[in-house]
This record gives sequence, C-alpha cells and structure tokens, in this order.
Amino acid sequence: MSAETNFSNARFMTVAEVAEVLRVSKMTVYRLVHSGELPAVRFGRSFRVPEEAVSQYLKGAVVDGHSETA
Repeated sequence: MSAETNFSNARFMTVAEVAEVLRVSKMTVYRLVHSGELPAVRFGRSFRVPEEAVSQYLKGAVVDGHSETA
C-alpha cells in the first residue's frame, strides 16, 4: 500500500485485533508497523491497520512447503 492509498472505504483493525488474527503478540504487530512491513494509520497514540493490509501481509507470508536445502 502506498502513502497515497485512499482509505475512504477501508475497515480498520486495532493492534490487538491484528495480533489475534495473526496469532502473535501485540509487540510483534508494533514491530511490523514500525518496520514498514505492515502499513498503519496513526490516530493520536494509537495505530489502526487496514483489514486489506492484514490480508495482503498474510498472502505474502505463505510458504510453499519446499525445502531449499534438500
């Protein structure tokens, strides 16, 4: 997602909701946001992550199951 993404129809998730979906800690979600791997919008001191960004992150994280060292 680019910085110019139109969020007018986007649904946003809290960091806790993203952590629950990804089954990781909230700190891991914050690391993903701060590293730029997961785009987010900041509202005051809180971050909100577009649902579509979570879906795209999961699609990009799929492993094909083939070992490169075999």
